[in-house]
Amino acid sequence: MMHSHDHSGHHHDHTPKLDHLNAAFIWGIVLNSAFVIIEVIAGLMSGSLSLLTDAGHNLSDVASLALALLAFKLAKAKSNSQYTYGYKRSTIIVSFFNAVILLVAVGFIIYEAVIRFMHPEPIAGGTVAWVALAGIGVNGFTAWLFVKDKESDLNVKGAYLHMAVDAIVSLGVVISGVVIYFTGLAWIDSAVSIIIGIVILMGTWNLLKDSLRLEMDGVPKEIDVKKIKAELLKAKGVVDIHHMHVWALSTTENALTAHLVVKPENMNMFDDIKHDLRHRLEHLSISHSTFEPEFSDEKCEQPDC
Repeated sequence: MMHSHDHSGHHHDHTPKLDHLNAAFIWGIVLNSAFVIIEVIAGLMSGSLSLLTDAGHNLSDVASLALALLAFKLAKAKSNSQYTYGYKRSTIIVSFFNAVILLVAVGFIIYEAVIRFMHPEPIAGGTVAWVALAGIGVNGFTAWLFVKDKESDLNVKGAYLHMAVDAIVSLGVVISGVVIYFTGLAWIDSAVSIIIGIVILMGTWNLLKDSLRLEMDGVPKEIDVKKIKAELLKAKGVVDIHHMHVWALSTTENALTAHLVVKPENMNMFDDIKHDLRHRLEHLSISHSTFEPEFSDEKCEQPDC
């Protein structure tokens, strides 16, 4: 049996170019680091749990942005004899790790809120409101930096979700600060902390599922395997396709391997068939492909043929 493998030499590159996001990540890291310091100081001075827990969450956002930036840098590193695909998969690892960080933050927020419910303390509602108002500006601006590219990469989507959720959370903290200032009801702070935790959990769950899917070499959610097979079967000379696998090399690049059944008389045009298939796959978000040809009159020995 002939084997034909093709991994490169594409005429088109449909991998999203995200180099411009370096500046967005750096801006996000700097702004949110500064805001974390402000929130911690204000939280300690005002006795606000919601400010301190939000500061902890923002600190996890800083770590997430830094990890995502590191992953983008590693993804550009050249392959070597030990890592033949380079370090592209680091983007998947980081996206999963970021989701886990958020879940840990949720647990901490809810735990502290319950403790504060049981032992309420006086809170300076005005300070809480003003600091959280600044948070809306910081988080909203950072989210805006990523909004245009949020569907291009899982880490960018994660950064956008983190910042957008934080802006909404800050709005909730503003409201709680105003209510506390006028009513003196300190338990509102704990209630808002729990709401913060629930909102973060809702925003994180899909990110966790998507990153875990890629970690397990599952088919990326934007890929429709049936559509891919139907498109490849349109190629001239292809009789059938089986033993097809699709997985993610990184959060922006996908790969495919497949057995192609061709008629014996068409084997001399297999290079042309590969070229056609490669072109079709590039427009279906598959940037790396490997094909193994089989004659239509022979039996496949693979278990899932």
